[in-house]
Amino acid sequence: MKTYVLTVFDQEGKKLLEETFEAASDKDAEKIGTNRLEDLEYSNYTHRCVSPDGKLVLFHR
Repeated sequence: MKTYVLTVFDQEGKKLLEETFEAASDKDAEKIGTNRLEDLEYSNYTHRCVSPDGKLVLFHR
């Protein structure tokens, strides 16, 4: 399992959320991150999910 970081920003660049979670693969991390964003109603905010090696798994601006 790898540890991923999910970060959400408001329109002014203020960090609204930064949390870590574990996933078996980048594809699983994308699903987990998307579900978490939907649960917290942050889907339309600027967000990113980054893998431990710096790869963007999810990004929305």
